[in-house]
Amino acid sequence: MSRVDVKPELIRWARERSGITPDVLLKRFPKLEQWEREELRPTLKQLENLAKKTLTPLGYFFLPEPPEDKLPIPDFRTVLDKTIKRPSPNLLETVQTMQRRQKWMREYLIEEGEKPLSFVSSASIKDDPKDVAADIRKVLDLAVDWARHHPTWTDALRNLRMVMERVGIMPVFNGVVGNNTHRKLDVNEFRGFILCDEYAPLVFINSADVKAAQMFTVVHELAHLWLGKDGVFNLRNLQPADDDVEKFCNTVAAEFLVPEKEFAAYWTKVKQEYEPFQYLARHFKVSPLVAARRALDLAFLSKSAFFDFYNDYMEDSRRRAAAHAGGGDFYTNLDMRLGRRFAETVVRAAVEGHLLYRDAYQLTGLNSETFDRYSEGFKEKRQ
Repeated sequence: MSRVDVKPELIRWARERSGITPDVLLKRFPKLEQWEREELRPTLKQLENLAKKTLTPLGYFFLPEPPEDKLPIPDFRTVLDKTIKRPSPNLLETVQTMQRRQKWMREYLIEEGEKPLSFVSSASIKDDPKDVAADIRKVLDLAVDWARHHPTWTDALRNLRMVMERVGIMPVFNGVVGNNTHRKLDVNEFRGFILCDEYAPLVFINSADVKAAQMFTVVHELAHLWLGKDGVFNLRNLQPADDDVEKFCNTVAAEFLVPEKEFAAYWTKVKQEYEPFQYLARHFKVSPLVAARRALDLAFLSKSAFFDFYNDYMEDSRRRAAAHAGGGDFYTNLDMRLGRRFAETVVRAAVEGHLLYRDAYQLTGLNSETFDRYSEGFKEKRQ
């Protein structure tokens, strides 16, 4: 039986990079430990299966040494105040896919004669965060109390996504790699990232996260866009990394969602209530989690009290999410996974002959049948 000469450190690197526990891999590859100790070499078929299982390009196993997996954008992810060094294959592929979509969108918009977006990179870290928050609201055409006009904070989040698209931002909400429900994105690894661009800025939100945290991540990334600073974040406990830009963006997000002056006035009315953050959430149309985070920012709440509330709330949210888990309508989910503005532009370009359908399928990750069915909704809208 022909076996492949592959360096054991490359096999070990692929295993560690995948994030799959050794026990799980050993069930599929009983000789894995022998391969890593160079006591036995795998066959080509075994190596191909290992590459597929660990999401490793087959050619990587024939390199002289393991390549360095590095994110193409600044990495603000931390655990215990230390930067996470290695991104997972799922995160890497997601960022690269979004970059390809952004590149196409940018080129298409320039060809169509679109003007650059003036708000991108319009702010500085030296600015007052309150002024930046106010400018974001102005560009999005939102009043200070905009969220209170929606029945729930989930409705407010939906509206925020729509107004972002209206001004030229591409928001994407997805909890899996592309449309592959077997490759879930790990919210502990990242909650979102921002790809700044003056024509096609893209905000990606890991929708595997509880909705209570998604609103804060969205606005945090909008602040990055105003600064013109790319980045990927995990915002553990809604706390920024130990970085001046991150801290600034968190302050902007907090002021955008819950203005300090109004919060302080309302806090005096509800602080003695049994569940003050529920009252604050209903008043400001944010999640109780964001309300508690704002109380911490303004020194109305101790860190220990905040983390007690945060941990209990997140545990309860995940439990409720699991109880109501469901796939939902695939085509409705596509609006979130692709971003309505991007999807509509791709469909229009294909229909008008500016984009080959083959390329449209690649950009959206859809096959011809699914793409045609999904695009019908856009075609009907134009008629």
